[in-house]
Amino acid sequence: MRGGEAIIESLKNVGVDTIFGYPGGQTIPFYDMLYDADINHILVRHEQCAAHAADGYARASGKVGVCLATSGPGATNLVTGIGTAFMDSSPIVAITGQVPTHLIGNDAFQEADIIGITMPIVKHSYQPKDPDLIPSIVKTSFEIARTGRPGPVLIDVPKEVQEGELTKFDDSLIQTPGYNPTTKGNIRQIKKARDLIKQAKKPLILAGAGVIISNACCELKKLAYTINAPVMTSLLGKGAIDETSDLALGMLGMHGRKVSNDSINESDLLIAIGIRFSDRTTGRLDSFAPDTKIIHIDIDPAEIGKNVEVDLPIVGDAKNVLSSLNKLLKDYKASDDVNKWSEMIKQRKHDLLPRVTYDDVPLKPQTVIKEISEVLTPDSILTTDVGQNQMWAAHFYDTQKPRKFISSGGLGTMGFGFPSAIGAKIACPEDTVVSINGDGGFLMVCQELATVREYDIPVIAVVLENRTLGMVYQWQSLLYNERHSQTLLGNSPDFVKLAESFGVNAVRITKPGETKEALKSAIKDNEPILLDVVVNPDELLPMLPPGAGINEMIGEYKLEKDVI
Repeated sequence: MRGGEAIIESLKNVGVDTIFGYPGGQTIPFYDMLYDADINHILVRHEQCAAHAADGYARASGKVGVCLATSGPGATNLVTGIGTAFMDSSPIVAITGQVPTHLIGNDAFQEADIIGITMPIVKHSYQPKDPDLIPSIVKTSFEIARTGRPGPVLIDVPKEVQEGELTKFDDSLIQTPGYNPTTKGNIRQIKKARDLIKQAKKPLILAGAGVIISNACCELKKLAYTINAPVMTSLLGKGAIDETSDLALGMLGMHGRKVSNDSINESDLLIAIGIRFSDRTTGRLDSFAPDTKIIHIDIDPAEIGKNVEVDLPIVGDAKNVLSSLNKLLKDYKASDDVNKWSEMIKQRKHDLLPRVTYDDVPLKPQTVIKEISEVLTPDSILTTDVGQNQMWAAHFYDTQKPRKFISSGGLGTMGFGFPSAIGAKIACPEDTVVSINGDGGFLMVCQELATVREYDIPVIAVVLENRTLGMVYQWQSLLYNERHSQTLLGNSPDFVKLAESFGVNAVRITKPGETKEALKSAIKDNEPILLDVVVNPDELLPMLPPGAGINEMIGEYKLEKDVI
């Protein structure tokens, strides 16, 4: 068995069924061996999209996604996707080709120190110099990627190692000194959490992506309804609780729902679970829950106290910690004060629902998201790009199940939405997958229309066309006296013709009701399609200005009609 064959066999042994990749000079040996292998390979049209597709596959399935690229520019094109996965704790394994060992460090053709380049944005890296090491390295990479706080792992394989013969196939796990994630949670700390909950009169829960990653959504729901505490989420926490339920308040933060932003500073206890308190969630730190006791549950001890001071830290896996906490609260009965607080927040939620008209032309983005919501089921998967389109979706699309809302949070990567939808559809072929994109971000990855056509991947790409770089355009409108410097996409293509040139069906939408009908038709046809939706560029999202406190939102929706 040769090194490349050992990679393939090792991937199959850990359950890999699909690789997203793009070949090049230093991966020719591997691709030659892949030619006869019974493993699915999706040829993307840009390496960055291979990483995003692997990321989408991982987030939708809970498994480890795999991407593959050659050395030098192929490897560096993966960097943005690796960084995206790292910031959002998504488990992927990136395999890169490398120049032969004797040329490493000599500035050989298409050589790049991808180990050094990616060191800050991976959990671990390997560069096998001996083919015998490959089985153990692959198996250990998957173990590291998916355990503890998940994240990307890089395997950089020199060309001659791919071609070299193994003397034995040994896939024993490699001991990784210092890597021993705490999963159980200290029971004394959990008992202290129980006591704080019993003392609280105004509890709130803030759920992040860690709840979804640890499969702790049932435990979260049980806790929330046991203690009658309303639940807010981060952007990536959408789906941790059914957002149509009475205790769900929606997203907190810069573009969060007003009920969440207005309520957090009134609470006397905040239970934060699987969240890193990013600046987009907290606003100005000195005004974030200053008089609130905070319990922070997270599997990564480095996140606790990093941004927000907490009163009670609990290091551990969210599912394990919440299971223990729920057992300790089995006899808990919410007090009258807690019940009054919860009812008041529920009423506030109703009172602060955005009221907008849905019959305007040009279309409001809210109209588009509302029509999409009316067609999709709880099992449908919505991926988003980054920018206004992302926040319209986060704000107006109620996610009812985990792993059904996929977005780039930490790195905010334009171009993420469409290729991540490809990965999500490969992972969950029975689920409808819709990708929400801005026209700016979609232009960065539109070549992947060739991928969905080539492999007949029935992803529905919705492009919200406003001919601007929407989020930057909005900031310029609100904060820079409408000086729209380089945010007008004047010479954009005809997206319908662009899609059709790739052999993908496309529909232009300009009127209310058309999105709903086109989406129904696309789901029925079960083919890749692009919906080019022309929206009003001057429709602005409510937001916290930079440096503002969590309850200092601007740009609230105008009450034109009492229509929700």
